[in-house]
Amino acid sequence: MKYSQIRTHYEIDCKTAWCYMRGQPRPCFTPTLLREGRHYFEKLSAQTKHDIRYMVLASDVPGVYNLGGDLDLFRTLITRKDEEGLYQYAKACIDLLYLKMVGFKRDITHITLVQGAALGGGFECALASHVLIAERRARMGLPEILFNLFPGMGAYSFLSRKLGPVQAQEVILSGKIYSAEELRALGIVDLLAEDGQGVLAAYDYIKRESKTRNGYLAMRKVRNYLNPVSYEELIHVAKIWVEAALRIKQRDLRMMERLISRQTHKSIKVA
Repeated sequence: MKYSQIRTHYEIDCKTAWCYMRGQPRPCFTPTLLREGRHYFEKLSAQTKHDIRYMVLASDVPGVYNLGGDLDLFRTLITRKDEEGLYQYAKACIDLLYLKMVGFKRDITHITLVQGAALGGGFECALASHVLIAERRARMGLPEILFNLFPGMGAYSFLSRKLGPVQAQEVILSGKIYSAEELRALGIVDLLAEDGQGVLAAYDYIKRESKTRNGYLAMRKVRNYLNPVSYEELIHVAKIWVEAALRIKQRDLRMMERLISRQTHKSIKVA
């Protein structure tokens, strides 16, 4: 498959695959980006040519990691009352996130590098990582409550295991956009890098984990055993999201339209 919305390369010296996202026409999870991302992730799961131990997911869009769900598509599907279309989009997101969450079924350490805005589904994508590295200028949050919805592709599942159910709900219902430093203090961001130093921070982490990789992998398996996030759980929550999406009103769709404009023009202020 020839990719149009992701760019990939492999570095043999550090056994690391890199994938850079660039959703078009907006830097969000378009159906094309989801399709290409899943194809690439399945290649990582199946390939035997290279000894891949790490995978870094980053962005090709300056100042933006990913702005989340394809709101323009959401608006169209909601207006049409297209329940199946909404479900298939949600399932495509979960299929992608679950593959990376389980290390592509090959004990590959998945690292997310956030160097700008990660909102909604973009934040959910970052949360579904083994290691989340963020530069200081990064901003992350879940604004779905602004249009009377909730993030339905894993946010609560991931946050409740990191923060506990009460604080996870507060993060989701506040709609607050957090700084990378705030998320580091909460234990959501694993490594905080200076602006422009995120890639170097990823290399430093890979070097450090590689020295005691067996212990890191074993600890990760313990954590997953004690606090598992199953595919079935993610799908069940996604179905609740579809039901909620079909209930939102015209005023909520108008708010969604304003956010679509922001996605289109990438008018996200990143301090």
